[in-house]
Amino acid sequence: MRYGLSKNEIHQDSESKLNSMSLEKELEWFHQVTILRGKITFEGSCNESDMEQIQIPDLSTDSSFYASLVKKYEMGFEERLVLILSLIPHIRPSLLDLLNIKNQSFDIPFSEFGGIKAEKHKGFLPTGETAIFLLAGIDLSKRFSLLRLFHRDHYFVKEKILYLDKSVSGEPKLSGTLQINPEYLSLLTTAEIYKPDFDMDFPAKRISSTQDWDDLVLTTTLEEGVMEIRNWLHFGKELKENFKFGKKIKSGFKVLFTGPPGTGKTLTASLLGKSCNMDVYSVDLSLVVSKYIGETEKNLSKVFDMAENKNWILFFDEADSLFGKRSQTTDSHDRYANQEVSYLLQRIEDFDGLVILCSNFKNNIDEAFFRRFQLVLDFDIPDYQHRLILWKNSITDEFQFHKDVHLEELAEKFELTGASIINVMHFCILRSMERGEREILLSDILSGIKIEKTKQGKSFIY
Repeated sequence: MRYGLSKNEIHQDSESKLNSMSLEKELEWFHQVTILRGKITFEGSCNESDMEQIQIPDLSTDSSFYASLVKKYEMGFEERLVLILSLIPHIRPSLLDLLNIKNQSFDIPFSEFGGIKAEKHKGFLPTGETAIFLLAGIDLSKRFSLLRLFHRDHYFVKEKILYLDKSVSGEPKLSGTLQINPEYLSLLTTAEIYKPDFDMDFPAKRISSTQDWDDLVLTTTLEEGVMEIRNWLHFGKELKENFKFGKKIKSGFKVLFTGPPGTGKTLTASLLGKSCNMDVYSVDLSLVVSKYIGETEKNLSKVFDMAENKNWILFFDEADSLFGKRSQTTDSHDRYANQEVSYLLQRIEDFDGLVILCSNFKNNIDEAFFRRFQLVLDFDIPDYQHRLILWKNSITDEFQFHKDVHLEELAEKFELTGASIINVMHFCILRSMERGEREILLSDILSGIKIEKTKQGKSFIY
């Protein structure tokens, strides 16, 4: 046991070691297959029937994630070779150096091997051609039969385990590089659950909150709406799959949150994920939308493709950047914008999880889109009673208000959102700490409110 590791880290380290033991067996087997394929194809010193004499490693007693996946789909020789081949560039790239040689007769790489050399990775990156060659050699009949491994109906593709990256237009399909899904790469190696980060290939970020439901002050109507969402998260799929009524409803649950910034829309989404043990991924549609034809759909596709079959909540911010009121179609730009909207709507319709779209201005959303949502929740500026609760909840027992501070008066005079009140208190607490005190002064509160009003472009009168 390594010093300083938590129980979860110790467990994960143990799972990772189990994976490594299973993978070592597979790598040794793969090496034998590669050597034999060379002898069959280029030396002629062995026959195709000799391939059957190489025993596939016995993983029946292995308890690794890798062995579990092999056993789940009852993978045979062909599937296991393709699976380990997709992993090799990530775990032992030197094993493919045998294929990274030139045909001396023509001073070019052997076309039979397929493969490419990436810009930074100096090793051999296998393609579909690499897999087919190792399995079939020059046998055309077997080659044609093996194409099923990359067909959309094969579990490799359907379950998004691995796939062939799209080759350049006009080039053979098998020239696409063999890619393993990052989720499975993580699970089959380090035994970690893959949680993607925001980057060029995944325009979404995971959001969370340290707050709880008690920190969120909602109207009765909003509380009822949130409860409906929570009920769907707990029972929706059971209703869809196990009850006759499920045939009458569509898959998934689509919700629209509207209201000014700071009224709790993002916090509500985060708490829904936290309370239901689900990851929430936020997509800023204003950043995803591109002026280049096809780029918006491409960006959105990356999110939905990654989210399929996962226990995620998708939260789309700035929804009015795509769902704004439509003008009459007069040119190709208008037609393309409509195509983007149609694409997003279709992907939302097909997604079987919870999708929350968020807009600061309800009036900016085209009315034709409202029927697409099972629920529309309006997060308005809190009224006096809710502002008073927010002020009372804003302070912790480490601090106290000066006797001159009357929360009822602050709640009455200043229309502030929950987020703005927290910003004001943050300002005040830092001021009090600067003085070496733990008391919140009225003068500091008023200064903090002035800052908030100035940010909003509003005048401050007290």
